[in-house]
Amino acid sequence: MAEITTSLSIGQVAEQTGLSVHALRFYEREGLFVHPVQRGPGGRRVYSRDEVDWLTVCIILRASGMPLPMLRRYADLVREGSGNEEERLSLMREHHEHVTTQIGRLTESLDLIRFKVGVYEDLVDRGSAAAHRCHAPSPSTGSLPGSDRVTSR
Repeated sequence: MAEITTSLSIGQVAEQTGLSVHALRFYEREGLFVHPVQRGPGGRRVYSRDEVDWLTVCIILRASGMPLPMLRRYADLVREGSGNEEERLSLMREHHEHVTTQIGRLTESLDLIRFKVGVYEDLVDRGSAAAHRCHAPSPSTGSLPGSDRVTSR
């Protein structure tokens, strides 16, 4: 049985991925596709389902903060095929460490935000607009380093 290949226009891919047409062209110029984007009649870009799946990986990696040069290197490694799995693993471990650090920082930020929401909810519930200072938990509790001087601002 013959394999059926789905051909998608740049507009369809933009709609499916959430990337703009401009961003898709940018990804192509930056060498982020594993295979060259094919052209149909009239020179229009034609994408396959595999390319959309690859774009989904790229979108997730970019959303996680992977820099373009690192993403480009990853695409290069995938393009080269098997034999470079150790380098791919190293690249992914490096990015994993970056994302883990980022999550830790965001968790600290979220802790402070939750605290401030609680303080303001209490103030609003009490109807007290007279309170001038709202302190975060003391650093001695281990909650938020350096947050003992946070004000109601």
